Amino acid sequence: MVQQQRRSPRPFLIAIVLAVALVVGLRFLFTRDGSAGGGAAGSGGNGGKPAACGADAVTLTLAASSEKAELVKQLAADYAAKGEKVDGRCVQVKVTSKASGAAMAALARGWNESVDGPRPDVWSPASSGWVTLLQQRTTSADRPRLVPPEVPKVAASPLVIAMPRPMAEALGWPKQKIGWKRLLDLARDRQGWGRFGHPEWGPFRLGKTNPNFSTSGLNATIGAYFAATNLANDLSEKDLARPAARDFVRGVEQSVVHYGDTTLTFLSNLQRADDEGAGLTYISAVTVEEKSVWDYNQGNPTGNPATLGKHAKPKIPLAAIYPAEGTLLSDHPYVVLSGPWVDEPKRKAAAGFLAYLQSGGAQARFQQFAFRDYKNSPGQLVTEANGLLRSQPATLLSPPAPAVLDKLLQSWAALRKRANVLLVIDTSGSMAEEVPGAGTSKLELAKRAAVNALAEFADDDRVGLWMFSRELDGIRDYRELVPIGRMDEQVDGAKRRAVLAERIKGLPPEGGTGLYDTSLAAFQYVREHQSPGNINAVVLLTDGRNEDSGLDLPGLLERLRTERGDRSVRLFTIAYGADADVGILKQIAETSGGAGYDSSDPTSIDQVFTAVVSNF
Repeated sequence: MVQQQRRSPRPFLIAIVLAVALVVGLRFLFTRDGSAGGGAAGSGGNGGKPAACGADAVTLTLAASSEKAELVKQLAADYAAKGEKVDGRCVQVKVTSKASGAAMAALARGWNESVDGPRPDVWSPASSGWVTLLQQRTTSADRPRLVPPEVPKVAASPLVIAMPRPMAEALGWPKQKIGWKRLLDLARDRQGWGRFGHPEWGPFRLGKTNPNFSTSGLNATIGAYFAATNLANDLSEKDLARPAARDFVRGVEQSVVHYGDTTLTFLSNLQRADDEGAGLTYISAVTVEEKSVWDYNQGNPTGNPATLGKHAKPKIPLAAIYPAEGTLLSDHPYVVLSGPWVDEPKRKAAAGFLAYLQSGGAQARFQQFAFRDYKNSPGQLVTEANGLLRSQPATLLSPPAPAVLDKLLQSWAALRKRANVLLVIDTSGSMAEEVPGAGTSKLELAKRAAVNALAEFADDDRVGLWMFSRELDGIRDYRELVPIGRMDEQVDGAKRRAVLAERIKGLPPEGGTGLYDTSLAAFQYVREHQSPGNINAVVLLTDGRNEDSGLDLPGLLERLRTERGDRSVRLFTIAYGADADVGILKQIAETSGGAGYDSSDPTSIDQVFTAVVSNF
């Protein structure tokens, strides 16, 4: 037998060393470009674990706007891993997500933790406009001044009008200047996109959030007023009152498909339409931050770093239009609140975390997700290939003075698109269940929230009411209590607004849940009674799952797809209580082009109902 020659172990050792070096090198590369590794998920770039903190830790609570909250959480974990201390005490930064408008309103009225969540020590909305509004609404002598004289920034992203790229190119993007005036002309043109050789795209449809809740909605409204008045600064209350300016802004609002509390509703629905090969039929444009265009074009409309790469990129990407008349900057202020609960150790911790957020490494992380840095310098992702333009915006607008901004929001309420809405409330037997700690039933909480929400509708909005359970009217699972009509009209001897409140308060709990048949019937009813020029919608609240033997879920979804036509009627669902199926209700809403809302915790129903009504 020939003895086998023993091989030297050196080649294997060299191979192992090279393999390890390759893995480390790839991880470093991916971390730098944001496609994988520490920048996309986990605790952050250094991969460290937060240092263990004792009971005497300084805990800083930071309320961040939703589009950056997850990234700031990662940066907070990185900061904790560094083991920074204040007066010898460990520092923990607890980041919560709170819509900018909702946080401003909560601070202005006096933060209620049972309703609003953990009270922040630091507030970072998306725009200084919200800080201006908070100052305006807390200037009375009996209110503490919450905002310090100096407010630093941590990131930036200009407002843009995001448009499916073929539509933007039809308007001349990226070479030609496109602004609010040109889009208003298109919105008012009866030919719609036929004017540009694409009648199949239908009329111009704008997605715009409610300026009382959302930064993009607030900045878009301000931008439209600037465009209407041909001004670049110093917008006054007299300018807001000009008939020509009001007519201009009203015209922009008439092109809106519906409003909302967040741009994610529009971007998520657009992604689903794109998945179905209908990316050019859902919406023509939506006002968002520049970084949201990059998020959508990566297949990640939520902007959450942890979900980057989990969905394919869209077939039809978005292009960012920077309004020719100028646009506003979401400058992401960092407000260390002046409330008595923010003690000196917290102030020191806040200063330390700010210094970290403004450091080169953290600023590179913001740019890694298409934010600009806090000095408004674009990073490597702001390119035409990504639908963004480095040389834009050419003109930055400044928010108006506090009193003018407050007046602007009031004027928007008079100019916004009106609603034609059917409220559909589940009155099945399970709604009689007591809510732990609330001292009342689910139905009573829901009725209270629905009555409160009536105040959000104007006199010329149109609203109706149904109740549903199972076999309420023969074999029908629903019963009409108030027909759809103007809120200021007489019905049964009184104003519709008062009758709606009275009949909501009198809703009785009984029976099962005929969810699917009722959903379709309500959708068809509003479609048959839709009001041209209004937002036509159904708001459906239920605490259960379908218990009727009629229509099944696949049948309901198919009927909604085939009968939705030009998506002129949308369902907005509220999954109420622990037994409601959030996923199914969201699926029903999104199939119609609406949105699903989660109120699994019944005590949150007031906030959720307000968010739903913000769509109108």
